[in-house]
Amino acid sequence: MHKKFLVLAAVAIIFGLNQRAMAEPQAEVLHFWTSGGEARSVAVLQKEFVANGGIWTDMPVAGGGGDTAMTALRARVLAGNAPAAAQVKGPAIQEWYEEDALADISAVANAEGWDKLLPNAIAQHMKCEGSWCAAPVNVHRVDWIWANAEVLAKAGIEMPTSWEEFNAGAKKLKSMGIIPLAHGGQAWQDATVFEVVALGIGGPEFFHKAFVELDDASLKSNTMIAVFDQVRILRGFVDDNFSGRDWNLATSMVINGEAAFQIMGDWAKGEFTAAGKVPGIDFLCASAPGGGYLYNVDSFAMFRVSGSEKAEGQALLAKLIMGENFQKVFNLNKGSIPARVTTPLNEFDFCARQSAYDMAVSSGNGSLLPSYAHGMALRGAQAGAITDVVTAFFNSNMSSDEAVGRLSAAIKNSL
Repeated sequence: MHKKFLVLAAVAIIFGLNQRAMAEPQAEVLHFWTSGGEARSVAVLQKEFVANGGIWTDMPVAGGGGDTAMTALRARVLAGNAPAAAQVKGPAIQEWYEEDALADISAVANAEGWDKLLPNAIAQHMKCEGSWCAAPVNVHRVDWIWANAEVLAKAGIEMPTSWEEFNAGAKKLKSMGIIPLAHGGQAWQDATVFEVVALGIGGPEFFHKAFVELDDASLKSNTMIAVFDQVRILRGFVDDNFSGRDWNLATSMVINGEAAFQIMGDWAKGEFTAAGKVPGIDFLCASAPGGGYLYNVDSFAMFRVSGSEKAEGQALLAKLIMGENFQKVFNLNKGSIPARVTTPLNEFDFCARQSAYDMAVSSGNGSLLPSYAHGMALRGAQAGAITDVVTAFFNSNMSSDEAVGRLSAAIKNSL
């Protein structure tokens, strides 16, 4: 009897431990942050999750700028085995919601007061018909101009505050044998330059009508012709070997003084800092001429999962993603700024603090705008239609009038 009692007691203890283990918050996280700084950043989230009693299953998918990861995600969802969270952004979040694939995390978001912690424009991307379905990790600003401080000083030019100033400075640099604009001939890089110029020349209201509302009158307007005219001028400031060049190689041209400027999002800053360069001394950052703020937000969409331990894991994950510590450490590594506006910025550099200030101002006056080139403003078909026209223009002698006509037609055909 005594031995039987001990055996039963041992079984009960083991069963209890198993039940407790099963009840621990669990989360499988699918992402494509596999490079050095990105991998270190997501490791911070994993460490916090485990420290809070969770069981983390990492599912990194490298390659294709996220395309490979999205293919893997779709296969998992179709198989009825979705991960708790996946790296998804912009209109793609709504597309998954329309497929009835996303979970409602409003309980966490409301308890944590997310509405008061995020700019309204960014919060709207994280909601699905009013309910929270995703959590943002950062805000990248797209409309930056980066410059080599020594090269500009040598040429006797300042950071431009208008496109006229940029053109004048670039002509002087070109006459000195310096490449004015470092650029990589890839479709998304062409689109980045194009949308930055569009915001600068047309202003926030024009940008919204053209690239969010897809207003045909704006797409065919004289303002859009002026945008293409300026892009054509910029094309003349790019070196002959730009075709197929990766963005980070273009950044290296600015770092080593081969080129003066680069128009690129703030992920470029990571290349400067990795090379030991100091903002304000070795390199300069300034928002591109024209006003407004183009954002690109990384986020995790939360997918429907079964089981209380997975639901608890999802809730814990969402809470930690929007926590001050992760928002700080992740963005210090990534070059972006926290989506959570209350995150202290004392450890961030000048460029990041300027970005946070400008985001607050833009959020207040309605000029905080989603980047079309980086998948925040439009769905894939429409964004692709615009980029096809832009790239064709950049790589040919197409006139601005013809480009505008093609742009309008391409959008109509994509709808």
